[in-house]
Amino acid sequence: MSQIVPELKLAVLIDADNVPYSNVKGMMEEITKYGTPTTKRIYADWTKPNASGWKAVLLEHAITPIQQYSYTTGKNSSDSALIIDAMDLLYTGKLDGFCIVSSDSDFTRLAIRLRESGMKVIGIGEQKTPKPFISACDRFVFIEVLDGAIKKKLPKHTFDTKKTVEKPSSKTIEKPGRKPLNKIDEATVELIESTIDDLSDDDGWAFLGDIGNLVLKNKPEFDPRNYGFSKLTPLLKSLNDILEIDERESEKKGIKHVYVRLKLN
Repeated sequence: MSQIVPELKLAVLIDADNVPYSNVKGMMEEITKYGTPTTKRIYADWTKPNASGWKAVLLEHAITPIQQYSYTTGKNSSDSALIIDAMDLLYTGKLDGFCIVSSDSDFTRLAIRLRESGMKVIGIGEQKTPKPFISACDRFVFIEVLDGAIKKKLPKHTFDTKKTVEKPSSKTIEKPGRKPLNKIDEATVELIESTIDDLSDDDGWAFLGDIGNLVLKNKPEFDPRNYGFSKLTPLLKSLNDILEIDERESEKKGIKHVYVRLKLN
C-alpha cells in the first residue's frame, strides 16, 4: 500500500502513560515510513519508579523526555503538556505533520485541529483506542502489529466479530510468530468492494495504490497487518472469490503495476 506522503517533516509526540517502552523501536521504524521525525518528545512524570526502564530507550532513539508532574491523583497531566507543545510546534511553520502516540481519546480534538491547519496526522495506539481519535487521524496504526509489541489479550468489544466473512477468502496468512488481530470482517470487505467500484475504469479495473489510499481515507485504522498480511496485495489476493488481480509490467524492470476488479457474477 502506498504511504501518505514521502519525507514529511514530522513531530513525534508520545504519551508515555499509554505506551510500554518495549514498543518504541517498532514505533520509530514505522514512523520513518511516512517521513522524517524532526522533533521527538515524550511526556510523563519521570520521577515515578515505573519510569526507570525508559532511559536506555530514549537515549537510543534520541527522544527528549518532558517532565510533567501529576498534580492530581488519577489524572494524566501529560495530556495538556503534549497538546500545548503541539500547538506551539504547529505555529513554527516548520512541520508537515504530527505523529501522536497514545490510546487516549482526549487527543481527538487536537488531531482535528492539526488537520484543519493542513497537517498530516498519524496516530499510533493500542487496539483499545476509542474510535473518535482513530477517525480524527489521516492514518492510525495499532501498536499490536508492530515489531516488539507486547502481546495482550484483546478486548472483545473492539471489533464486530459477529459479522465475519465465512468464505475461503477470509482466511489469513500469518507472519511467523505473529497472529492477526482479527479476521477480515464483512464491513471491511464491503468497503474494499465499494472503493474498487468507485475507482474502476470502463473495464472495471482499479489501480492498487489508489484503492489503498481511498480505503485509508474512509477507515484510517485499515492496515493489512491487522489481518495477518504484510501488504495489501496478498490481502486482496486472498479474496479471490470476489476479486480478480492483474499484475502488469511497467517501464521499470522488475516492477509491476497491480490492478484489481470485482468478479462478474
